[in-house]
Amino acid sequence: MTTSASAPTASRIRWLPIGLLEVTNLLSGVANGVVTIAIPWLVLDRTGSVAAAGAVAAISALPGLLAAPLAGWAVDHFGRRIVSVISDVLSAISVAAIPIVGMFTELTLPWIIALAVLGAIFDPAGYTARKALIPDVASASGMAVTRLNGIHEGVFSIGWVIGPLAGAVLIGTLGAVAAFWVPCGAFVIAAGLIALLRVRDAGQEAKEAREKAGEAHLTAWQNSVLGLRIIWRDRALRALLLSVTVLAGIYLPTETVLLPAHFQAIDRPESLGFILAALSAGTIIGAFGYGWLSQRLTRLTIGRSVLVGTVIGYLALALLPPLPLMVTAGFALGLAWGPMQPLMNTVIQRRVDADAQGRVYGIQTSLFYALPPLSMVITGLAAERVGVAPVLLVLWVMLALVAIAVLSLKGLREING
Repeated sequence: MTTSASAPTASRIRWLPIGLLEVTNLLSGVANGVVTIAIPWLVLDRTGSVAAAGAVAAISALPGLLAAPLAGWAVDHFGRRIVSVISDVLSAISVAAIPIVGMFTELTLPWIIALAVLGAIFDPAGYTARKALIPDVASASGMAVTRLNGIHEGVFSIGWVIGPLAGAVLIGTLGAVAAFWVPCGAFVIAAGLIALLRVRDAGQEAKEAREKAGEAHLTAWQNSVLGLRIIWRDRALRALLLSVTVLAGIYLPTETVLLPAHFQAIDRPESLGFILAALSAGTIIGAFGYGWLSQRLTRLTIGRSVLVGTVIGYLALALLPPLPLMVTAGFALGLAWGPMQPLMNTVIQRRVDADAQGRVYGIQTSLFYALPPLSMVITGLAAERVGVAPVLLVLWVMLALVAIAVLSLKGLREING
């Protein structure tokens, strides 16, 4: 039995490069998950104000909006590995700054905001660099890049499941301030692992080839908007990015604002845990399954299935049925959405030059930072006025309309190219 070059057997796969990238990916997800729960907890501990905790979460998201495009440019300009290493080192320093400052002065709200903002500046660069490394690691390991896309997003999702749980345990055992030493250590290990990674950098190779060919250098302004121009000119990329950004902006308030408010009102926190666990499990399985799906379905079919499945799954959740049905709906929703991010990675890898992929990922990350925090604020205010259930149904209508609009775009049909 012969095996084609595009589908290597397990015995031909070199797992060391994959392991270095994906352990780093996992550590980063866990570290950020710990920080995500530890900072609001610290604010509540210091101020007792839910509004202050929400404000800090929104403010700390703003640097990512501005830093992500610059991070994408840095990945393309300086190299994927070096940016990943430097980003993780700086993230470790910014996280360690919280307990260090706490040793010398009281961690007041302004201090917490300043340090949260500092940490948020560095994270997009590492996230972008690791995404850009996927084709390089796939090439070095002999694994199909579509399969590695699914593994990468699945591992990242696992990190974001473990992180908040670990954060809760660390806060309970070490305290809200000392808990930050653990993500600091995780970032240091992540930087060391990527430093050990030895793979080619397709982005730097393409950049050097352009320079040798005598192509004109871009100005600083041209560099900063290159990712946006690429997305705008590519109808397929634009359609897919629109759907990912808008649908995430509609959905995320459900998980972070509306469902917690619903279960807090009925005093059932354990039910919220079951549903979030089901959502996460579905997302992880869906992401890992992308490699299998990509061998059997076209990218357009996968994209359409994600959109339709997400609309159906969200409706079942938004109706607030009994807990067993909500858990099932949550799992189905996560399963439907899981392949979307690996699909997005694949489309970028196939349609964008290697030395510009970082900037496209940077724009994608920037948009992701922009919309969800705003929608969280709006849905929170709306839920206080009219209740959680009506807001969930309004969000479902919005999600359905966006999905229908994206499905009708001619550009979406070009993602198979």
